[in-house]
Amino acid sequence: MSTYRIAVIVGSLRKDSLNRQLANALTRLAPPGFSFSFLQIGDLPLYSQDDDATPAESVRRLKQQIREAHGLLFVTPEYNRSVPGVLKNAIDHASRPYGESAWAGKPAGVLGISPGAAGTALAQQHLRNILAFLDVPVLGQPEAFIQAKEGLFDEDGGIGPASRQFLQYWMERYVAWVKQHTA
Repeated sequence: MSTYRIAVIVGSLRKDSLNRQLANALTRLAPPGFSFSFLQIGDLPLYSQDDDATPAESVRRLKQQIREAHGLLFVTPEYNRSVPGVLKNAIDHASRPYGESAWAGKPAGVLGISPGAAGTALAQQHLRNILAFLDVPVLGQPEAFIQAKEGLFDEDGGIGPASRQFLQYWMERYVAWVKQHTA
């Protein structure tokens, strides 16, 4: 395969989100042959099973973008010890109706950043549980519970020197994971 298309799902809508910054910086660590598309999830209506037969255009777009992707990259904050509602809403929309999930079989990486020392550990665990049910193979190691600290990002928005080696290793493992599951 010459190009691997990765759908990036950021669990925050905030313009200056640390998780969006992390996602942007991570994409710079990928090798040639990997392209990244940030999926828009803020315009999705609240999920209702009543709408399964006639989904909104934004829902159809989301599902199509996921289906076209070779892999998934989830970068999420932690809200109240779990995933943000906007992320869960997007997951629910793209997994329904039952039997027509766009997520199934797509290899994924999960990480996130938070000011707290535990990073986004609980949100990531909840997300992994959800994705396991949806038949999404998730990279298990290395886990990346990133605390937002001075120097994490360099002046150009990339990963700073103190964290570059670890996150480069994470990206190498993720790339191998995607290739393994799309072979």
